[in-house]
Amino acid sequence: MGQYDVIVIGGGPAGYTAALYCARAALSTLVLEAMAPGGQMGTTDQIDNYPGFADGINGFELAMNMQKQAERFGAESVFAQVSSMDLKGPEKKIYTEEGDTYTCHAVILALGASPRELGLPEERTLRGRGVSYCATCDGMFYKEKTVVVVGGGDTAAADTVFLSKICKKIYLVHRRDTLRASKAYLKPLEACENVEFVWDSVVEAILADGNVTGVRVKNKKTGETREIACDGIFVAVGNIPNTALVADAVKLTPNGYIDAGETTETNLPGVFAAGDVRQKVLRQVVTAVADGAVASHMAEEYLSGI
Repeated sequence: MGQYDVIVIGGGPAGYTAALYCARAALSTLVLEAMAPGGQMGTTDQIDNYPGFADGINGFELAMNMQKQAERFGAESVFAQVSSMDLKGPEKKIYTEEGDTYTCHAVILALGASPRELGLPEERTLRGRGVSYCATCDGMFYKEKTVVVVGGGDTAAADTVFLSKICKKIYLVHRRDTLRASKAYLKPLEACENVEFVWDSVVEAILADGNVTGVRVKNKKTGETREIACDGIFVAVGNIPNTALVADAVKLTPNGYIDAGETTETNLPGVFAAGDVRQKVLRQVVTAVADGAVASHMAEEYLSGI
């Protein structure tokens, strides 16, 4: 059992940035992470859109650097699975599956979000070898190549427009005959001459020979299947916020994200939300680290007033 000023739940970019700032403010700080540093960032081979790295950087390497930097100023890391939390009242309690209990006065929830998968057996093994969940992260790897985008909402439409400026050809596969995307995305999408719509269809299989070589899609109305040769597939069917632990404690938005504005404050005093788990417009490493800095500032202000 340990007592801290601040406990950060999650060791991704938001979590370790928050820990860095808290530790540098002379607050005793603990980061609790279930797996390994970095979250989704840690599984990305090459990150080219995080400022300061002209040649890009490996996601796991960046994650380890963030951890080391926070620990250099005194932040502690414990790799354990949080089982439950008591976030009400001035003293917060965090319980782990390993049987430990940690207490603090401020909690920063940096729980992250997970991309919704298609559920195909080969999907995970091909992640980073042609399967991607982030067009703005990985789009440049497919310059002048052919890709498939799966989805029909705002993210799929925005990803397709973004990729249309980079890729030679994009197939947009959607299970219905119209997109769910808002009108703001539809007009620029319709103007893309290198986009082909594959309506009423689902991806049945991802074809690969070490790396992605194509997809097999099935028309839901006719039952017909076809193979589409491609170099990559971008899955844009939504994200799943990792809020199961706090669903009964903090206020969530209708789509399951923590309802916290730009101050990162939740409905509970002394509890803050940073990174992909927070309702926000853009989920990128750079916005996650910004959230972490803001959350640490707000936590410091909160602690100075109790």
